[in-house]
Amino acid sequence: MSLKTVVAIAAAGVFVLGISACSSGTPSGGSKADCSVGISMPTRSLERWINDGEGLQAKLKKAGCSVDLQYADNKTDQQISQIQNQIAGGATILVVAAIDGSSLGPVLAQAKKQKATVIAYDRLINGTPDVDYYATFDNYKVGTLQGQYIETSLGLKDGKGPFNLEPFAGSPDDNNAKFFFAGAWDVLSPYVKSGQLVVPSGKAPKSDDDWASIGIQGWASDKAQSEMDNRLSSFYAGGKKVNVVLSPNDSLAIGIEASLKSAGYKPGSDYPIISGQDADKANVKAILAGEQSMTVWKDTRALGERTFQMIKSIDAGTKVEVNDTKTYDNGKKVVPSYLLTPEVVTKADVKTKLIDSGFLKASDVGL
Repeated sequence: MSLKTVVAIAAAGVFVLGISACSSGTPSGGSKADCSVGISMPTRSLERWINDGEGLQAKLKKAGCSVDLQYADNKTDQQISQIQNQIAGGATILVVAAIDGSSLGPVLAQAKKQKATVIAYDRLINGTPDVDYYATFDNYKVGTLQGQYIETSLGLKDGKGPFNLEPFAGSPDDNNAKFFFAGAWDVLSPYVKSGQLVVPSGKAPKSDDDWASIGIQGWASDKAQSEMDNRLSSFYAGGKKVNVVLSPNDSLAIGIEASLKSAGYKPGSDYPIISGQDADKANVKAILAGEQSMTVWKDTRALGERTFQMIKSIDAGTKVEVNDTKTYDNGKKVVPSYLLTPEVVTKADVKTKLIDSGFLKASDVGL
């Protein structure tokens, strides 16, 4: 199913079925509406989490639900404390985008004691049976799209090479990061083994399971920049050039691009291929300027609509729609999931995919 189809289905569910499942406001006397939702987002430092949290909050408030939206500044203890406060405040549904997917078991056990339903939002929560649903994009597919873009752009299937590759992975405490890397590395690692892709830094994991060895904590742009600085200064002396960088998301790509710029790399025919994810405004500008090759777009509006549909069903006591009951084993259970489809955006289709869809304004990216 295409992303456009998913969006259409989700939108139809919202506007045709209506929003009656959530209660229509706070009753007189000051008690909360029956539809009481706590939303826990990891940080305001990344554009996408602001959009995700505020977008879902707006939908729920319009539906008459009471909503407590919190951002945890990428601090696990702060996120736990915020969720505890939401539980104490009477939240019956929790939507959690985890900072550390393995640290929330005890607080979710508290939630279960109060019969709250828990939706893991875009990041799987591990090591606990107290996660009811998972709403996300097909994270392995995200990586696959990045790997296939590199494969096609370099002509690897046609035997071209060798090319100098520097691979990066996401934050080791983010469960999604391993899926992003696995999707890409399953495409690219055969070419590393054949010698068509060479990793001068030696930072080429032997298998998908070793992805965290090249992970960038907190998805931090400055840490990615520092790591790329180190690789360029240590392994690219004497005119050797990097030809391609596997970056799992846009925040790392921004740091990598800053490092390349400081090392004298300029957009043009010899500029490295650089991947990304999220279609952040700064990165779309970079794509238009030739400083980044592509981004994998996950239309977070569709994810918000899907999560809203889940909340409607939970609140109404009806069956929650999922489309995957096999993939996401968190160590305690296979979490019923709904997976949305991501897609590639390049310079050629920024306007048709991102602008014309209303995801970004032309003025946001200098068009």
